[in-house]
Amino acid sequence: MTARNIVVLGSTGSIGTQTLDVARRHPDKVKVVALAAGRRAQEALQQARECGARYVALGTEAPDVEIPEGVQVSVGAAAVADLVKLPEVDVVVNALVGAAGLRASYETLRAGKVLALANKESLVVGGDLIMPLAAEVDEQRRQAGLAPAHGPAGALMPIDSEHGAIYQCLIGESAREVSRLWVTASGGPFRGRTRDDLRDITAAQALAHPTWNMGPKITIDSSTLMNKGLEVIEAHHLFAMPYDRISVVVQPQSAIHSMVEFSDGSVKAHLGTTDMRIPIQYALSYPERWDAPVEPLDFTRLGSLEFAAPDTDTFRCLALARAAGERGGTLPCAMNAANEVAVAAFLAGEGTYLGIAECVEAVMDAHDVQAVESIDQLLEIDAWARREAKANIR
Repeated sequence: MTARNIVVLGSTGSIGTQTLDVARRHPDKVKVVALAAGRRAQEALQQARECGARYVALGTEAPDVEIPEGVQVSVGAAAVADLVKLPEVDVVVNALVGAAGLRASYETLRAGKVLALANKESLVVGGDLIMPLAAEVDEQRRQAGLAPAHGPAGALMPIDSEHGAIYQCLIGESAREVSRLWVTASGGPFRGRTRDDLRDITAAQALAHPTWNMGPKITIDSSTLMNKGLEVIEAHHLFAMPYDRISVVVQPQSAIHSMVEFSDGSVKAHLGTTDMRIPIQYALSYPERWDAPVEPLDFTRLGSLEFAAPDTDTFRCLALARAAGERGGTLPCAMNAANEVAVAAFLAGEGTYLGIAECVEAVMDAHDVQAVESIDQLLEIDAWARREAKANIR
């Protein structure tokens, strides 16, 4: 196969740096054309020097450092959109954090590119807009002979251990025969604790995830189970599955990344090492599989597998996110923005751990739900919800 030309949005974050590691391991298969980063401009320029990227878009002003020869630097939100439209680009890896990634996902698919999606908010906030675009690009890929002979056409590839697992379990299966999607959760660092136990939790304690190495925002979301709530909404959009057929199960070892249950009672489970480079690589290699980027799972040392129902009374964010998804419209947008503000306040020492859910619920209660119509409408609601959330930091 010819090398796939990729853009990495959010190249200095956890997913971005691991994507570049996958590219280094497979230089004959992946070529990095462009990078985008927010505040860590000097690091992004160093990445460009190392991986040979010709374009870098920065969210802030260009640093007062030497720009590598042959690298073109641009600044601002519009610069990111320009990267995804580059004619030589095949795949855009969207690893931007937060609602900022929505427009990038939208523009990627409008440009007819493959979207390798690590930005949860693109589907949580704008799934009603993103999925129809993905269907259009899937059809374009089929007509152009770019889609595999079997399985999905691959316009939208989830970079997520849970959704990547479900995606793979569904290949070769009929959607009509799927009875349930099981989204697995590690349970986070506070599994088994009560609300009283969580009243004085610090950011440092919440950032100590037992199995996954992630950025601070997603790590806090994992500890509150908001991450699972967002993933339930994502699964609803990605796999066109009703909410009453999407369940969350706690699997503390994080060895089972998700499962699909079929109408005959059979269950397919996807297992693997807890390393995000595996789902990142699959999103880039589909429909092929390349050599493992990490040591494979050793079943002789795995030990036992545990399962439990999530405690949604203690970890209320999961129930709030599911309620937002079930109501639909613009409520997930308001819910997501409130959570981002509440998490940022908690990390800054301005809010409490339990206050995250309280803030999210207050904003959801205050929101006048509308049907999703446009990106601009969602951005206006996002801005309103952030203002409302700041007034409800607990």
